Amino acid sequence: MHRNITIEELLNLAKQNKITMIDVRSPSEFQNATIPGSINIPFFTDEERAEVGTLYKQVSPEAAQERGLEIVSTKLPAFVQSFKKIEGEKAVFCWRGGMRSKTTATVLELMKIHVLRLEGGFRSYRKWIVDRLDTMDFAPHAYIIDGNTGTGKTAILQGLQQEGFPVIDLEKLANHRGSIFGGIGLEPHNQKVFDSLLVQRMEQLKNSSYVLFEGESRRVGKALLPPVIENLKDKGTHIFIKMPMEERIQTILDDYEPWEHQHECMEAFQRIKARIHTPIATEVEQALQNKDYSLVVQRLLEYYYDPRYQHAAEQYPEAQKIIITVQSIEEAKEKIKQIVSKKRIPQGG
Repeated sequence: MHRNITIEELLNLAKQNKITMIDVRSPSEFQNATIPGSINIPFFTDEERAEVGTLYKQVSPEAAQERGLEIVSTKLPAFVQSFKKIEGEKAVFCWRGGMRSKTTATVLELMKIHVLRLEGGFRSYRKWIVDRLDTMDFAPHAYIIDGNTGTGKTAILQGLQQEGFPVIDLEKLANHRGSIFGGIGLEPHNQKVFDSLLVQRMEQLKNSSYVLFEGESRRVGKALLPPVIENLKDKGTHIFIKMPMEERIQTILDDYEPWEHQHECMEAFQRIKARIHTPIATEVEQALQNKDYSLVVQRLLEYYYDPRYQHAAEQYPEAQKIIITVQSIEEAKEKIKQIVSKKRIPQGG
């Protein structure tokens, strides 16, 4: 008989790399959100799940169960074989620890394949994530990397993380660059995925004396920053990067490659066009049509992004700020390394 385990037990085993987590929900459910590190062996396809769900609501639970068994019986050999290929301890889960994971575990046990089953399913994991965001003791000193668009804040943080510095890359967790144009070429993560990845990273860094992250607005793509990050930002040290306009323009062009996303760029611009002085907006639109992307970036920096960042910078007292003037991303990274290595915290910060 299979054994049920709690979400705490499952995550502890996963942390030690002692178990393979298997999500038996449909592909679209798995794509929407899952426990990080899980693989998907679906009990039903999306279409089959919809059919069974319709029967459950419109006919009866019994009719849904009968149709579900009929569907599964035709593909049991392949389903079981998928589990046989996975070595070591295995745990299965569905949405709320119901029929799909219970049937999976029962069938596999009959075939002498031992699995554990997560009590409460993915819903119990989501509840655990929300609770951790509310109650985790996470209070390192925060160094927030700020600066005008194009100063390479994300590249700086990624470089620091590769060197072992305690970085929370919020844009990577959100899979979004954090601006109107930030979703170009990307598929932003929803709140559930963002929260899961954030808690995972916070767990890894909870014993650090400090952390570094970018000074994002409250929303990054589709995700809202939780209060714990907002509180760190309010109390932390803000490192403002000043960099030449030419370097910033080139950084943006290298990052966004607008020539590969002409239509998306135009769509994004239309969403902010009304907020820009009409003659400048007309010039930007014309430059987009002419594929003069350097001019597009320069005008948007001068007349849209820089004024907004200036306003944001003024929200923090001088006692919390450190300003660095650099010529390149690499120089900025080295200066930030010096600041955090000396644990330089402005008075009152």
